[in-house]
Amino acid sequence: MESQTVDSPTGKVPLSYKHELCKVEPIKGDGGTVQILDSRNFPACKTVAAALVTVEPGAMREIHWHTNQDEFQYYIKGKARMTVFMPGPKARTFNYGPGDVGYVPVGAFHYVQNIGDETLQFLEVFNSEHFADISLAQWLAMTPREVVKSVLNLPDSFLDNLRKERNPVVKYKNFEFPPAQNTPQNVCYFKNFNYKAPADPDDKNYSV
Repeated sequence: MESQTVDSPTGKVPLSYKHELCKVEPIKGDGGTVQILDSRNFPACKTVAAALVTVEPGAMREIHWHTNQDEFQYYIKGKARMTVFMPGPKARTFNYGPGDVGYVPVGAFHYVQNIGDETLQFLEVFNSEHFADISLAQWLAMTPREVVKSVLNLPDSFLDNLRKERNPVVKYKNFEFPPAQNTPQNVCYFKNFNYKAPADPDDKNYSV
């Protein structure tokens, strides 16, 4: 095809409209990776940012939140379970598989578990020129210890295990996620909430 290229009198396109996200240098965690694409490494893309997240079995995209935009997710492969925390306090948990779409409001705490036997992979997409997230663990680690202890009543033994370094996908040795017990998986409608557990906890079509 390159041999058939026709030169334009106006010159070449100044910015490429193609980017190979799979070749982006990953941010490595204990249980997976995050590869980020935004206007800093894809200059032509000024209104969309994305992250390709890979999570090993038994690992978890750590508790975090985004400060700039809502998050749209597309699940590529594997089995996932996401819990989202909203003010109130309110929390909801949902199961996802290949082809499913997830959504997280801006500022909502959330985490994504790999609950399957194979690698989980999904996209995080934002209507923004840059990717931005805040890790709960890293935020606590970078806050003065006495403030954290006095406000959250956490012991030194807990705080000693918080890492200041970025670790977007966490996994603890010899730990596997237990199956959810009596929690509303993929409940689609919450008004006049009256939850009854589905017969199959992996039923993604269950709703009340």
